Amino acid sequence: MRYLTLCCDYDGTLARHGSLSSDTIESLERVIASGRRTLLVTGRELGELRQVCTRLDLFEYVIAENGALLYRPATREERPLAAPPPARFAAALRERGISPLSVGRVIVATREPYESAVLEVVRELGLELQVIFNKGAVMVLPPGVNKATGLASALAAMGASAHNTVGVGDAENDHALLAACECAVAVANALPALKEAADIVTAAENGAGVSELIEALLRDDLAGYGSRLTRPERPARQR
Repeated sequence: MRYLTLCCDYDGTLARHGSLSSDTIESLERVIASGRRTLLVTGRELGELRQVCTRLDLFEYVIAENGALLYRPATREERPLAAPPPARFAAALRERGISPLSVGRVIVATREPYESAVLEVVRELGLELQVIFNKGAVMVLPPGVNKATGLASALAAMGASAHNTVGVGDAENDHALLAACECAVAVANALPALKEAADIVTAAENGAGVSELIEALLRDDLAGYGSRLTRPERPARQR
């Protein structure tokens, strides 16, 4: 097999309205039975993810908080991959009445249209932080932290390679993830810009699109997409 690891975004990719369908779960079980390994990568905080996804056991590692937290379901081990912002940052956001506002191990998150207020607070406090968007969500993280850096940490822990990894996503914050994988896949409901960056765009949306991809993996290890995976204009993948 060439493609040994499947790395999936959660909301809008595997999940629809926060939940996994029985068909998607069955597809994940089948790809695991084939000897491949699975990773989940999401912008959600781990506690919130546990509430909506009851099958984290399907994944060898979960990369939460948009690349800032590594979690191993089998052992329940959590490992932050970056330092949290100072407490005064979240306090200043609350003072401005920004709501919703959540604070994870590393991530601070709200929603549009508060991105301007968030950037003002970052500037006023003299902090070095980045703002990442995800279909209306506004996530604040240390510079350089994204789904690709989280994936690199997970693959290192697994002794696996990005050269053998398929990544699939749907939104702005999945660009780095797809760029880091040997094969980049966007589900049918993905944003146009992500589809343009992908090697493969599924015909189906959400979990059905991931199931479609898994069927192709099981059938011929994506050999049927050969020309798409070797096109001359394909951008170099990050390593």
